[in-house]
Amino acid sequence: MKPTLFLRIASVLTMIHCILHTVGGVLSSPKHGSEEMLVVETMKAHTFNVMGSMRSYWDFNFGYGLFTTINLFIQALLFWQLSAMVKTNAALTKPILALFFFGYLAMTVVAWRYFFIGPAITELIIAACFAAAFFTAANQA
Repeated sequence: MKPTLFLRIASVLTMIHCILHTVGGVLSSPKHGSEEMLVVETMKAHTFNVMGSMRSYWDFNFGYGLFTTINLFIQALLFWQLSAMVKTNAALTKPILALFFFGYLAMTVVAWRYFFIGPAITELIIAACFAAAFFTAANQA
């Protein structure tokens, strides 16, 4: 199999992850009862001064969720572009593939520890796509 296919799979999985993260993590409201709603309202209600700006823990939570959505979207597009680039310059793309492999492996650990199994499995599959792309690109170089 060719590295292009693995990178396109990684791109599509990352875009799906982006969409599901946005719908489920950023745009959804609490669905687990009154205790969850109380926690969210408390996070929104208590503000504090951070470097001259009044912010709440909810602001940080929501903002980091948006950061993640934006980063996943950009990465999905980048992975698709890498799939074209690896055809013409495998040697140049190999360090990038290795970087994303280790990055997604680390995100797998974080997702497993702090979130839940869905994102952890997705991150692991994306990491595997990068490993496969790396080793099949080595055959082309």
